[in-house]
Amino acid sequence: MSEVDHPFNDFRALLHDLPQPDENILTRVKIHQGRLAKPQGALGKLEEIAVWLAGWKGQEKPIITRPLVAVFAGNHGVTDENVTRFPRSITRQMVDNFSAGGAAINQICIANDLGLKIYELALDYPTMDISRGAAMNERTCAATMAFGMEAIAGGTDLLCLGEMGIGNTTVAAALACALFGGNAEDWTGPGTGSTGTYFERKRETVRKAIALHHRHLDDPFEVLRRLGGREFAAIVGAILAARMKKIPVILDGFVVSAAAAVLFKAHSQALDHCLIGHLSAEPGHRRLLEKFGKKPLLDLGMCLGEGTGAALAAGIVKVAALCNARMATFEQLDMKNRQDQ
Repeated sequence: MSEVDHPFNDFRALLHDLPQPDENILTRVKIHQGRLAKPQGALGKLEEIAVWLAGWKGQEKPIITRPLVAVFAGNHGVTDENVTRFPRSITRQMVDNFSAGGAAINQICIANDLGLKIYELALDYPTMDISRGAAMNERTCAATMAFGMEAIAGGTDLLCLGEMGIGNTTVAAALACALFGGNAEDWTGPGTGSTGTYFERKRETVRKAIALHHRHLDDPFEVLRRLGGREFAAIVGAILAARMKKIPVILDGFVVSAAAAVLFKAHSQALDHCLIGHLSAEPGHRRLLEKFGKKPLLDLGMCLGEGTGAALAAGIVKVAALCNARMATFEQLDMKNRQDQ
């Protein structure tokens, strides 16, 4: 395949001209924050979130009215290496549970008034075992990224990204290791209960995958298609599509962040429109966030996936927006006091 018509070229081209936040709005919101009826900086991180949100929305007082949690589900051939005690069929069972409203993500979305969409990605056709070959060919990977870009098609003003896929913390560890270096021990954690011999096989599988593909790790998109999976590719597409429309994004835990790392390695500012919802208990996540130079909004010891950490953080972002938009200013209070006298 020639470089001229390579399936990844359209995505690379988007990274050359990334939209930026509105600098004028950023300045105005910072001034507005100083006028609100509170001590300077008293709302701490909420003030930073309000400024960030306004800059990307291009509005001085944006309100979140159409938040969406998008959960992408995929299956992985790497589970054939016995890296986890759970079979791939659990992915389908969990997707059905999402649809039935019985998962943690359903309850969090109800509590925080968030929309929820589940995207099944060819669950009956797992990607190739990454320790034995490339996860996807170029066209499959590009098509899945394009599919992920459709997550914003129905309209949203805050996109929260989650995932489901048995074996995908193995894939995330391999992706992170390939993109940032180090060894399997640095990035591989227990995931969904991979302890004892399962954990040893998991680390060895990551080692084998890196060794197999080591000559092809200089291009982040090539790393994605060789060591990633369908939900990873879809998340990359969703993040990129949101950036082009200046839609703020909240990333969930280790798996979602590993997908986002593909864009970060391709362009150091590609995740500027993203917040990290929470710090996963999966040990590689902290290391990834250090690479990004980002801090999580929450640290609750969670490692469930499903977009749960991002959805919880969405409640905080909604609160930050409301405080910025609807709190009274000192000037308004002074005027009211004068009127009452």
